[in-house]
Amino acid sequence: MNILENSLLEELGKENMTGVAYKNVNQKRSIVSYFANVGNATIAELCKEFTLSAPKVTSLLNDLISDGLVRDYGKVGSTGGRKPNLYGLAPDAGFFLGIDVKNNSVNIGLTDLQKNLVKIEEHVPYLLNNSEESLAELCNIIKGFIAGLSIPKSKIWSMGINLSGRINYATGHSYSFFHFQEEPLSRILEEEIGIKVYLENDSRAMAFGEYSNGSVDNYKHVLFLNLDHGLGSGIIMNGQLYYGKSGYSGEFGHMPVFDNEILCHCGKKGCLETEASGWALVRMFKEKVAEGSSTLVMRNKHNLDDVSLESIIDAANNDDVLAIELIAQIGEKIGKTLAGLINIFNPELVVLGGSMAATGEYIRLPIKSAVNRYSLSLVNNDTTFQISSLGNRSGVIGACLLARNRQLDLG
Repeated sequence: MNILENSLLEELGKENMTGVAYKNVNQKRSIVSYFANVGNATIAELCKEFTLSAPKVTSLLNDLISDGLVRDYGKVGSTGGRKPNLYGLAPDAGFFLGIDVKNNSVNIGLTDLQKNLVKIEEHVPYLLNNSEESLAELCNIIKGFIAGLSIPKSKIWSMGINLSGRINYATGHSYSFFHFQEEPLSRILEEEIGIKVYLENDSRAMAFGEYSNGSVDNYKHVLFLNLDHGLGSGIIMNGQLYYGKSGYSGEFGHMPVFDNEILCHCGKKGCLETEASGWALVRMFKEKVAEGSSTLVMRNKHNLDDVSLESIIDAANNDDVLAIELIAQIGEKIGKTLAGLINIFNPELVVLGGSMAATGEYIRLPIKSAVNRYSLSLVNNDTTFQISSLGNRSGVIGACLLARNRQLDLG
């Protein structure tokens, strides 16, 4: 039997629940949330955490064990007396898909109920554009991944899909890609694939992945910068993703900071992205080569049209002078704009992610230098900078974990 039927997950979806039934569901949800966010625990620890009696906690655990959500892991070590049993989530009770859609590829992965990454496929070839054909190809990639799994499809409870641009995660609408119908994109994908879908902005999902499963330690105020073909950010405030009024927070790349005539992908001029993004780097690089600059990149390219962001990043990591110089210029511009955000948000940590972050110190140092010059010293002294620890996998992991939390209605 599919665990989504006749279980806590079904109960969570019921409306107009009142009285004892409502209280029991919320108590079970609280226990599941505790296991998900804190880890395994004994009955005594749960009694203390939720101020409940041992018989009540035992009853709730028995229900969750019957649902298949929780497992009794047996006796644990004790300083004396009778050893207590340890309880926690059953990792193989359910699984979650994460799909991170890039400009030229897709990363897709599967995690279990305890956040373990079970399988991942990275850099699956794919061309993202706003067309029916591109959407159909994305669905085929997802279906192909599911078909290759060793678990039945019924055990996949939900999936998270990351797209760049304006995403309303609450309604499931995408306003930058695949907005062909009034119906939410999440519902269209659900009908096509047959699994519950949660849509999210790629930068926010990456921020959540890094925050939940990376090396963010105990920081509660974090800015995550997604430095890719475009620029985006994910904001963590008090340990929670910040969405803003309509869910469109984090459009870092569209801050109007330049007085130029370069048309941005958003339709406006002067955005940060026009001179400090991956696609701006490619444009600047081609211009320099056309003017006569030498570079390692052109040793393996027949013409300028073959130059890509990935090839420039590879060149920088192989000490290519032109690539390093242009990345430093990009970093300076990003850092100057970031200085304003640091003055406003006063974050504990700034995490640099996305493809350009793979150049490491070549991008981090000019960003940090510009922040030091343009932000208030008292503010930036409290801010630590680091490169994403999850790298290319942050989006996939974030998508899986957001789908998990939303499916189980976890806090």
